Amino acid sequence: MPCSKPVGLFDSGVGGLSVMREVRRLLPAEDLLYYADSAFCPYGGKCPEIIRTRALAISGFLISKGVKLIVIASNTTSAAGLDAVRERYSIPVVGVEPAVKPAVSATRNGNIGVLATGVTLACERFNGLLERFGEGVRVYTQPCPGLVELVEAGKHENPEAEVLLGRYLDPLLAREVDTIVLGCTHYPFLRPLVEKLAGSKVRVIDTGEAVAQQVARILENNGLANSRKAPGGENFFTSGDPAEVEPVIRLLWGNPRLKVRRVTTP
Repeated sequence: MPCSKPVGLFDSGVGGLSVMREVRRLLPAEDLLYYADSAFCPYGGKCPEIIRTRALAISGFLISKGVKLIVIASNTTSAAGLDAVRERYSIPVVGVEPAVKPAVSATRNGNIGVLATGVTLACERFNGLLERFGEGVRVYTQPCPGLVELVEAGKHENPEAEVLLGRYLDPLLAREVDTIVLGCTHYPFLRPLVEKLAGSKVRVIDTGEAVAQQVARILENNGLANSRKAPGGENFFTSGDPAEVEPVIRLLWGNPRLKVRRVTTP
């Protein structure tokens, strides 16, 4: 019997849509709920305690909507709040982390660059990744304030985005990195600019596909997959102003008719 309950995903804003599109591609039959915590975005400059509080509140909302699995589609939120969400709620919870392990396998010269928020780069979870997988390579990190805000405004293809991204890439390219990790779920929407500025010899990696594969494994192993043949639907929620958030989600998701409902979580 197919499990018709939806999969829930959330992020500080619209960045988690980059993960959601991979989930949709791999699991076309699943219904998906997405929550953009736009009233509190960006998370990158907030303290971990606030991020954990938001993660717990939003997870509670998604559970109230009957989701069967939660994807914390945010590196920053996963770093600060994944453990707390798993401790409080009994349903499966999938987090996101920078693709250090795949980057180590992909690099040819041993020089890897990581673009991420300051919270992600400072957290114990990221340091643990470096300890487990970073032996024998050189990992150069670059915090990127301002990039999330540009994606949130739908300006990820603007000259302003290219100029700011260039400032963050220049120090990494000066280190001759041959692999760049997009360590924030907002950044895949900047991928064309990253590839343009970094050049064809630099490989760019994000984690959306790997997260989708993990979601599929958990659903299948727990008898939660929806095996119907009809395509699943999507519902979108935000803590922000739908008049501002809806046009950006429509742009990034590629559906000019979708609706975004405002839901305030405590």
